[in-house]
Amino acid sequence: MAITSLHTPGESRSAHHRRLDPVFHLFLWPTVALFTLAITVPAVMGIVLSFTNSVGFGEFRFTGLTNYIAVFSDPAILHAYGFTLWFSLVTVVLVNLIAFLLAIALTAKIRARVPLRAIFVIPMVISGIVIAYVFSYLFANSLPAAASALGFAPLEQSILANPSLAWLAIVVVTAWQSIPSALLIYIAGVLSIPSDVYEAAALDGASPWRQLRSITVPLTAGYIVINVIIGFKNFMNTYDIILGLTNGGPGTATTSVAMSIFSGFTNGDYSYQMANATIFFIIAVVIALLQLRATRGRTAF
Repeated sequence: MAITSLHTPGESRSAHHRRLDPVFHLFLWPTVALFTLAITVPAVMGIVLSFTNSVGFGEFRFTGLTNYIAVFSDPAILHAYGFTLWFSLVTVVLVNLIAFLLAIALTAKIRARVPLRAIFVIPMVISGIVIAYVFSYLFANSLPAAASALGFAPLEQSILANPSLAWLAIVVVTAWQSIPSALLIYIAGVLSIPSDVYEAAALDGASPWRQLRSITVPLTAGYIVINVIIGFKNFMNTYDIILGLTNGGPGTATTSVAMSIFSGFTNGDYSYQMANATIFFIIAVVIALLQLRATRGRTAF
């Protein structure tokens, strides 16, 4: 028996017409054009130039995989990758842990929780380079002075000049600026949980810790995934805070991949650093895909 459509020809034409609403094209194609011109075309050009000896202008010739082989054998570049990955991992854990705990505190039934939320998001609206310069002064002057007054010898010298401790300063400052954005997402996640769930758990005798572990964390899993992925992506590309705090020093102890790429653009290593940037892009995509795969099916939405 033939199956007939439930829609009349007039209805099908009407639905097709709605799908092709001119307003859709008005918003879509200018956006696609801008994205293509500003992102896609420069990216493709950069990948092509990574196989050349270009210095960013003038004539060039193709050199094959020479730049890529040099990147993988460059100790400075390999150190930059190691520092960037370690810094990103530590910072994303610190930021999400503190932001999640603050979100729970700022959604509890406490006085002045709304003004407190406003205060905690202030660092998010301040420029990273401004924050870096302010903390640079604190680490170089105020903190050593306080340590000297208290007789705490390890901090009597600026930690920014210590190759073993400078990365900690970068983690602290980056976390200070990044916590507010993660906090807002976690607040939205916690507030989306129905209060009836907590009331039922309390009637069953669940302690606050059990409610946190069995209700809050599972029901905000999607928000945790979002913050981890966004945070890791942002920290992998950190540049301005490192520039303002240590400028990659002492020596090259805190040089990130982004810093090595940008410095190469002004030092005549354009094609070499484009190869570095291409590798960095591939690594970032792979990490994002692994994160999505590892958390698939565990999100709350």
